[in-house]
Amino acid sequence: MLPTQRWSEQGLALLQLLLVASFSKSEERVCSLMGEPEEPQLFKTGDIILGGIFSFHSTFKTVESTYVHRPLPLQCISLNFRAIQYAQVMLFAIEEINNSTDILPGIKLGYKLYDLCGSIARSYKVTSFLNIQNLYIFLYVSHFATCACLSNKVRYPSFLRTIPSDYYQSRALAQMVKHFGWTWVGAIRSNDDYGNNGMAIFIDTATELGICLEYSLPFIRTDPPEQKQKIIETIKGSTSKVIIAFVNHMDMDVLIEEFAHHNLTGYQWVGTESWISDSQNAQAKGHYILDGSIGLAIRKAHVTGLREFILDVKPLNSSGNKLFIEFWEKTFEKTLKQCTGYEDLTQIKNSFHDMSLMPIFNNVYKAVYAVAHTLHTIIGCGDTCSNTIASDPQVILQHLKKIRFKTKDGEEVYFNQYGDPAAKYDIINWQPKKDGSVEFVTVGLFDASLPEEKQLHIDNLTLTWANNSKQVPISVCSGTCALGTRKVLQKGKPVCCYDCIPCAEGEVSNKTDECEKKETEFLSYTEIMGTILTLSSLLGACLTATVAFIFFRHRNTPIVKANNSELSFLLLFSLTLCFLCSLTFIGRPSDWSCIFRHTAFGITFVLCISCVLGKTLAVLMAFKATLPGSNLMKWFGPRRQRIVVLAFTFIQVVICIVWVTANPPYPFKNLRHFKDKIILECALGSPIGFWAVLGYIGLLAMLCFILAILARKLPDNFNEAKFITFSMLIFCAVWMTFIPAYVSSPGKFSVAVEIFAILASSFGLLFCIFVPKCYIILLKPERNTKKNMMEKKS
Repeated sequence: MLPTQRWSEQGLALLQLLLVASFSKSEERVCSLMGEPEEPQLFKTGDIILGGIFSFHSTFKTVESTYVHRPLPLQCISLNFRAIQYAQVMLFAIEEINNSTDILPGIKLGYKLYDLCGSIARSYKVTSFLNIQNLYIFLYVSHFATCACLSNKVRYPSFLRTIPSDYYQSRALAQMVKHFGWTWVGAIRSNDDYGNNGMAIFIDTATELGICLEYSLPFIRTDPPEQKQKIIETIKGSTSKVIIAFVNHMDMDVLIEEFAHHNLTGYQWVGTESWISDSQNAQAKGHYILDGSIGLAIRKAHVTGLREFILDVKPLNSSGNKLFIEFWEKTFEKTLKQCTGYEDLTQIKNSFHDMSLMPIFNNVYKAVYAVAHTLHTIIGCGDTCSNTIASDPQVILQHLKKIRFKTKDGEEVYFNQYGDPAAKYDIINWQPKKDGSVEFVTVGLFDASLPEEKQLHIDNLTLTWANNSKQVPISVCSGTCALGTRKVLQKGKPVCCYDCIPCAEGEVSNKTDECEKKETEFLSYTEIMGTILTLSSLLGACLTATVAFIFFRHRNTPIVKANNSELSFLLLFSLTLCFLCSLTFIGRPSDWSCIFRHTAFGITFVLCISCVLGKTLAVLMAFKATLPGSNLMKWFGPRRQRIVVLAFTFIQVVICIVWVTANPPYPFKNLRHFKDKIILECALGSPIGFWAVLGYIGLLAMLCFILAILARKLPDNFNEAKFITFSMLIFCAVWMTFIPAYVSSPGKFSVAVEIFAILASSFGLLFCIFVPKCYIILLKPERNTKKNMMEKKS
């Protein structure tokens, strides 16, 4: 017996290949069916009869049995336009075949189409009735039965279908959920073979991909109110923001109404082919709760001439046409006797005109042609066909499984070893329009025939999400653990729910968010580079000491005495400190070293620049003092020069004290840039404090540079303003380059950049200001005389 999934919901579940009595082994009935035989809703005689089962009516009147009298026949109600569309597709395909000379020439196909009335029990009865009508061949080709269980050829050896198995759909849904990073989702499923089997495969695949389900709720539209309320409460109490809805379209209609009633908006829905492209769901009251939904749909298809045929229902010209008569009367709201014959179905706008299910119509079309091609092969049709057929049902079944053909529109049709077609799906996104309606936008494709890593393709840029957002929703139980922490599962919850706790001392987190011991580095650069920078610092300190010695030996010479020799020695002392302070950046960071390295750097450099600024001001004042009536040097003598240097330096000391007091630098384990190592470095504490220190240095340097430019052409044999100008130019260039390099350098490299800037600017000041003087003192002593200076002035 076949599973009953979707029979009552979707109408046709099967197309049954039925051969008339003239092809049967015996005219004698072996067994009979109890009760009244079911009459077909539509029929037409022919050489070979194809049977079809549809839900032409969605439901039936419920009558309680007294168990005294024989139950009355089902009273079918609620005409289902969709099932009539399916029937029209089947009739269209049969008519095409009967009019064709390429397939089954000389053979006329007939049909018998039966009504399920939305009753599972009735489906058993109709199937049983068809199976004992002097017939010995009973095969099934379904256009809409997707349950993966039907691929089991041991249990269902004679079942084939033209719609992909839910095995592929369920796996595709899981891959899509993984694609968007949703690891914590909820699920609702139809409580039938379709929903239960499909959801079981989804859960298995999702588990493999690291996705967890917060809940999985069964639902069927006939559930009592308390069951519906339980679903609402479960969703309201959940933390997941994505809901997988593995339900048929009629169950979805009820869910839409319930969720809209409780205003359950803001959830991201992921749907199956049963409802994601169903226009009736998109037009249901409260459909706005599904805006932004994404899901799988049967690939778009086109069958030439089909739309016109579906809309051309002619009850007066139909044999066995009582169903079409009922349809005509309901559509035009008049009895057949009242019809004038001029009624035009194309002018009536109702759900019968909706062609959004053309992919499903195409499945019906292909199912009929698959049977016809099989018969064509078995009968041995040439110019005409014989009237005999092989008596072995297995022969017919094997031919049907191996059939391969192309439709008139170029689509290739075949079955795999499980009786399933190739699995290809469009990925559909519900995008609301300004008028409140919904547009089904194709945003991707899933093709199971490709390698797994290439099966799913989605254009993320064209997607619209829940609440009309353009941002991908986030649905996780626990966020990503930060570097230096590890996962600890929460008791009683799935593996997607965990807490993040810090790793132990000397451990870092790996790719699996587990802690492991790793090498700890506290050098901020490689060993070779560290050696080079250390030697450079010591070399610079030695050079300043050497220059200081030379200046001291020649302290009474004009070139040393010019421009305040006291400031020259103070400048040499500050430069020595600048070289040595770079050494504080080497070694294992500690609380005191982190504070000392930045404050020492800031204060020594301000002391250095203040000395240069004092010397520059001295040059300017000295020139102004030579003018008649000027007494500027009286107000800017050596004492006041010392005051200027101390005042500028004191401001930097205050800035450093405020920084250290408010939020000082501190040792920090850098785990961001290197997963295999822990880098010990000094965090700035307050970035504002650091940039204030650096900004103040830059301010003084710019002021000094501007004054040096003004004084560079003053007539003085020993005027060092030109050298100060060049040294400040180098200093500013180094530190302007330092800022972007420091900001963009990751982790330990930022420290190397800072040391390089310190050394480069210090060497620039040393070589530009003092080396020219040392050259004159040691190699051009004739220029280092008072007489030479006086001659130059004159």
